[in-house]
Amino acid sequence: MKKTFKLSMMAAMTAATLGYGSVASADIMIATAGPMTGQYASFGAQMKAGAEQAVKDINAAGGVLGQKLVLEVGDDACDPKQAVAVANQMVNKGVVFMAGHFCSGSSIPASKVYEEEGIVMISPASTNPKLTEEGGENVFRVCGRDDQQGDVAGKFLKATYGDKQIAFVHDKTAYGKGLADATLATYQAAGGKEAMYEAITAGEKDYTALVSKMKQSNVGVMYLGGYHTEGGLIVRQMREQGMDTVLVSGDALVTNEYWSITGAAGEGTLMTFSPDPRKNPVAAPLVEKFRGMGIEPEGYVLYTYGAIQAWAQAATAAGSTDTAKVIKGLKAGKFETVLGNFGFDAKGDVTAPGYVLYKWTNGNYDYL
Repeated sequence: MKKTFKLSMMAAMTAATLGYGSVASADIMIATAGPMTGQYASFGAQMKAGAEQAVKDINAAGGVLGQKLVLEVGDDACDPKQAVAVANQMVNKGVVFMAGHFCSGSSIPASKVYEEEGIVMISPASTNPKLTEEGGENVFRVCGRDDQQGDVAGKFLKATYGDKQIAFVHDKTAYGKGLADATLATYQAAGGKEAMYEAITAGEKDYTALVSKMKQSNVGVMYLGGYHTEGGLIVRQMREQGMDTVLVSGDALVTNEYWSITGAAGEGTLMTFSPDPRKNPVAAPLVEKFRGMGIEPEGYVLYTYGAIQAWAQAATAAGSTDTAKVIKGLKAGKFETVLGNFGFDAKGDVTAPGYVLYKWTNGNYDYL
């Protein structure tokens, strides 16, 4: 780390000098950040719910090293520049740990700030390989990688739809293009030949030109590297043109908002995602607690919760929130979380099981 000081310790010293209360100065500041606003805000809501409950439960059990956790929530709107601004805000607030960000395009530039300032980062959701391949020693993730996800999806496409015309489409983002390219590479390596390779602009509403082009090419399967909003609109517009083309995509479709966009048009949509932690018996009491509060812990709710659990256990084992000690603990330890038991490899990637296929049916998704 280029800076080994701990901003939280500095804040505590300042508070003591100014005569602030000892309870406030003993708090440990942590954070989560993601798209709390904008078209991907449903994922930000998932992260916020998971983080808030994790902090509440850890504090109820005595906190970390006898100190209470205080959560800061940052809104990066999945925008790289805003993500860097949020990262700097968290530095100024004395945060020692970031459970974020969501979009890879936000996590990658924000991670540079955290590396510079000596803050541990564990992303619950960013899957682009560059995050850990190029990131510092402080960077981890509890989700898988696009090359892993693409390997599963590419092989599935060739084995299941080898006789279909397949279009590969991405939204130009670090996540979307990375996932589409990884999937296409595996598909081609298995002997497949794509019918089309196209890029769309995220945030648009009218994709009829793309849909018409796919219809003319008799595309039977469309693979999308992108998010649920664009995927949902494209599916609707395909059905409006009389196409029964199957949409296959990745983990950015793990939100009930996808079905809110598609309705019955989304029936049969396929996607890759990590094993559903809601099905983990260890997580059953927490899942029940969330549902009792009217929150469905889908998508990245439990992944954010698990990221905070891993950091808290590493800090406890290290006997300190010092970044270097926590990093050593994260890379050496095994963590018992709502995601199951896992560790991290030398790059900071999780050692948990990879990806499986899911299918949307009647408004819900489950294993294929």
